[in-house]
Amino acid sequence: MKYHQIVEEIQEILERHGVHFEFYEHKPVVTSEEAAAVRKGYSIKEGAKAIIVRVRVKKSLKKFAMLVLPGDARFDNRKIKAYFETTDVSLAAEKEVLDITRGIEPGGIPPFGNLFGLEVIADPTLFDNERMIFSAGDRRVSIGMRSDDFKKIVAPKIESII
Repeated sequence: MKYHQIVEEIQEILERHGVHFEFYEHKPVVTSEEAAAVRKGYSIKEGAKAIIVRVRVKKSLKKFAMLVLPGDARFDNRKIKAYFETTDVSLAAEKEVLDITRGIEPGGIPPFGNLFGLEVIADPTLFDNERMIFSAGDRRVSIGMRSDDFKKIVAPKIESII
């Protein structure tokens, strides 16, 4: 089956770091709830949800960042605004997401924002679980791995965002 090239890039990164991971193929999913239903042996809380936000830094300057949180959580917009010291934060538009991620559809975005030049901010509760599972660049592919390994490889900023 042909997947987005980022799926292979993530596998290569994990292999290069000597990280044990599990590769799952499943029917296409978009939401955390749909993903949890097909990811046997993992709970929705162990799912890592990656969200790209648009942050207005100045009146005419915007930047994008990736938020990573447990699949059963929602981010707190007030905390995101405080983190970036702005009053204007919104979800990136679908076209922006496609441009930033080289064509990955929402629902398939992996929490490896560093592969897209994005700052990655992860909520500390994501690491309450020993392991995590996430969409790996395609709505039909998930990768499960140890949360500590993810933290070492991606090196996200850890901030309370939920």
